[in-house]
Amino acid sequence: MSTRTSALDSLVFGVDIQSGDIRGDAPSYAVVAFDGEHLDRDVVSFRKLRRLIEREEPAIVATDNMYELAADKDALVRFLQSLPAETKLVQVTGAEQPEPLSRVASRHGVPYGKEPMKEAEAAARLAAANVGYEVSAFTDTTTVKVARGRSTGKGGWSSDRYTRRIHGNVKTTARDVESKLKEAGLDYERDVTEKYGGFSNAIFTVEARPQDIPVSNRRSGDIRIEVERDRRDGIEFEPLVKRRDHVIVGIDPGTTTAAAVVDLDGTVLDVLSTRTADTADVIEWLIERGRPIVVAADVNPMPETVEKFRRSFDAAGWRPDTDLPVDEKLHRTRNDEYDNDHERDAMAAALFAFDAHEDQFDRITQKVPPRVNRGEVVARVVSGEESVEAVLRDLSDDSSSSEESTEHVERELSAEEKKIKRLESQVDRLESHVDDLKDRLADREETIEEYKQELSDARREERREARERREINRLERENNRLERELDAEEERADELQSKLSRLKDLWKLDHSNFADVAEGRDLVPVKVVEQFTKGAIEDTDEEYGISAGDVVYLRDASGAGRSTAQRLAEKNPRVVLRSGGLSDVADELLFDHGIPVGPADDVSIQEIDELAIARESDVEAAIEDWKRRAENRRKEQKSAMVDQIISEHRANGGREE
Repeated sequence: MSTRTSALDSLVFGVDIQSGDIRGDAPSYAVVAFDGEHLDRDVVSFRKLRRLIEREEPAIVATDNMYELAADKDALVRFLQSLPAETKLVQVTGAEQPEPLSRVASRHGVPYGKEPMKEAEAAARLAAANVGYEVSAFTDTTTVKVARGRSTGKGGWSSDRYTRRIHGNVKTTARDVESKLKEAGLDYERDVTEKYGGFSNAIFTVEARPQDIPVSNRRSGDIRIEVERDRRDGIEFEPLVKRRDHVIVGIDPGTTTAAAVVDLDGTVLDVLSTRTADTADVIEWLIERGRPIVVAADVNPMPETVEKFRRSFDAAGWRPDTDLPVDEKLHRTRNDEYDNDHERDAMAAALFAFDAHEDQFDRITQKVPPRVNRGEVVARVVSGEESVEAVLRDLSDDSSSSEESTEHVERELSAEEKKIKRLESQVDRLESHVDDLKDRLADREETIEEYKQELSDARREERREARERREINRLERENNRLERELDAEEERADELQSKLSRLKDLWKLDHSNFADVAEGRDLVPVKVVEQFTKGAIEDTDEEYGISAGDVVYLRDASGAGRSTAQRLAEKNPRVVLRSGGLSDVADELLFDHGIPVGPADDVSIQEIDELAIARESDVEAAIEDWKRRAENRRKEQKSAMVDQIISEHRANGGREE
């Protein structure tokens, strides 16, 4: 835990509105830059102020009123979001109910003037002395979203491939982001939306600030990465330095001395264990962290070393009725971190002491007015054994006397006033006795509170088990999904194995050693095309391949046009066997390319699944039959051509006569 007394890790900007209004068109601001020694002053517009903050990246931007920089809460959130990662906005005059800047400056001995530049300087000096509250609108949780950088479109012949590529890139980038988060040792939760080919998006909820995450906003091609810090429900204020003036201390003496410091709200502030430091060093370490009002031990009776610490601070002592069991100490310190058993014992002593005084602290807090230091009242009541009313009256007298002239001289009290003072003192003692009686009454209610605590612990354990069950359910769903994917892959593997077997059979038919396999039978492989269309031709070609010299069987030869016939002719098959009639266009084109075409009924074709075979002799006979028909067809074409030429000549000759 930091104990620094200065905020000046770098520059501090003090800001105050010079003229105009943030709700207007052109407000101007007095700006003072303070580095601990030098002051730079300037008057700038709001836009230039934003650029100045972005360029210089000061540690703190200090103001007496945060709404001088933003018109409303939404605008304030946007302003906070625009600040550099390490820059804080600090309101030096307080939190929800700020004090006048003049009063705060006077209390801390900072020069003050009513001019805007003087107020800006006062704000800068106060923030540099760690006075004020950080204004925050964001939590320490950040959402990192990996998503598509462009739309997948409305479809088309390449839509599937395009979509699969985008989703694959999103999945790859998400894995890269997750790897970086793991390398940085950050805690996170991942939620992905699976789509065709990969992920459509992946959302990481990271327990860290954006500047601590090794990923930044990026948009590139198919993917985009958005890093956004989670917003709080409203605006919150955090003191620059938490008040540690009054604390509870737990001591575990021995060869290794351990000390733990707990504030009056039960929060562990710091813990120490040492084998070399002496008592004086430990006392100095404690003084740096606060003013102990209770010094506690985890054993009974209180060790002499712990008693020395208690006397050194003139604090109240606390010890348990019996030595604290280890399991109770482990349970009480389960939410805090420690390095060894000595630190755990010291921390447990301080926390159990807080538990013993918690109700008393609450009752004192209820009586303390907002402007009075609660810690001072608690310290005087607990360690000084004064009544709350007497302490408040004394502090009120001190406050009023501080506001009076320094020339005031206390007069001699009259006998009647002395009597009144004695009676007031007696009343204070009686009220203190009443408080003690109330404490005894409160002790009788501790059992109920313990049961409530046990109930709270049981509910907390139930919530933890519920979270574990949800995690188990998630893992089971993930396992089921992987099993489904495995089944699908196994089914696909079976299909590919079957296809491979058929391709092997086809390979045997296609190669020169087929005669050995066929044992002398005159067989030839036939490539089956379901319909005489481009798609069917491409399917058969992709599945089995259509090469020059293959026998092609058109199961349905009707309906083909010129481009479809051209596609088949480019494959240069040995012969085309058809079922049904060819169109005139297709028949003419195949004839022009010299590709034999014959009826499938003339050839005995045997089909095995998608494969087919025919007798070589039947195929040769079909080819010879086509050749005869082709020769007759050419003769008929030549005869028709001669007749046409003669007819044209006669027609031309008749015109000449």
